[in-house]
Amino acid sequence: MMAADKEKGSDRVAAIIDQNLKLVYSDLVQEDLPDRFKDLLAVLKAQEAEEKSKK
Repeated sequence: MMAADKEKGSDRVAAIIDQNLKLVYSDLVQEDLPDRFKDLLAVLKAQEAEEKSKK
């Protein structure tokens, strides 16, 4: 196989991987956060607000 053919094949594989990663990321972004994470964020925001009010 010539170097140019290998490069074309590598570019094609990279494009397929890129496309699949974008699809997976898109699906993941559309999912709701689990309640556990929402609760943790609420606790962290409350702590941050408490710290700000002390200043």
